[in-house]
Amino acid sequence: MKTKVGLLYGGKSAEHKVSMQTAMAVIKALDLEKFEIHPIYISEEGQWVKGPQLQGPVSSVKELEFSQGEALPPTALAPTLFQGAQDKGPFDVIFPLLHGPNGEDGTVQGLLELLNLPYVGNGVLASSAGMDKVIMKNIFAQAGLPQVKYVWFIRSEWENETEAAYDQVERELGYPCFVKPANLGSSVGISKCMNRSELEGAFKEAFQFDRKIIIEEGVTAREIEAGVLGNDFPECSVAGEIVPKVEFYDYKAKYEDGDTALIIPAEISEIEYSELRDMAIKAFKALDCSGLVRADFFLTREGKLYINEVNTMPGFTPFSMFPLLWKHTGVEYPQLIERLVNLAIERHAEKQSIKHTM
Repeated sequence: MKTKVGLLYGGKSAEHKVSMQTAMAVIKALDLEKFEIHPIYISEEGQWVKGPQLQGPVSSVKELEFSQGEALPPTALAPTLFQGAQDKGPFDVIFPLLHGPNGEDGTVQGLLELLNLPYVGNGVLASSAGMDKVIMKNIFAQAGLPQVKYVWFIRSEWENETEAAYDQVERELGYPCFVKPANLGSSVGISKCMNRSELEGAFKEAFQFDRKIIIEEGVTAREIEAGVLGNDFPECSVAGEIVPKVEFYDYKAKYEDGDTALIIPAEISEIEYSELRDMAIKAFKALDCSGLVRADFFLTREGKLYINEVNTMPGFTPFSMFPLLWKHTGVEYPQLIERLVNLAIERHAEKQSIKHTM
């Protein structure tokens, strides 16, 4: 019997296009002999549309942007949106392929929890903490994971004490530094600053995307990443290195130009890899993650390793690191998808065994 999978993608966020690319890649990887695939599209305006069951490969993103189908506004969501064909019962698992706010941040995960449906990836807590870079870094600090120095502000603080905010950055971090929205991924809204003028512009840019921003100390370091896969007993992939041809790995380099070199496996020592693997798994457990994360690190010339962040829903685009890391570890993309589905079903079964009443 085929596993009935509901693919949830699109979303009302700045990362809508990234999600669409991820959906395309996952659909191509799913074996239609094993899986029954039902697309659930969220438009950029926030409309939810359940498309018809896929009967074959999809050749373009346009085919996944449904305007016809079972449409419901978010305020009228019902479990029927997540049902398969009427004579086949509910979906076996939901695969959220959403990036950014209202998708990767625990909101959709909370909805799926309320509907008591198995879903791929991280739960409410890990998703929300992993989405908010400030909360994530605070948890990592509590866990004793080494990080670069950082400060953060909410918009009202900056508006009320603008010069004091800039002064604090210069006093505690100095230049260069990186300014980022706290709750966006895919390098959206990130700026590198070398002086006060650039810092002022970076604050304005980042606050367009979020009410909270984080500013991180700039370090001269290699960017090393690893994939973590599992639930209670996570495994770590080989390490990979990102070598941007531009000054830093921004959105354009990631998704539009492909203007980077990916070196897999990364040329690091066994000791460095062992430390990275332990830190990646420690970060996974500190956030109470499940399913998957991509853990990102800085490795300095002196051999100092810092954790930068984890991504609780890394993309599966042609330029994405996560599936490539596992391919070089010995897990091909279709196998990776199947493992994620199985991990979701396993985690859901465990939750059902927990007593909720006395």
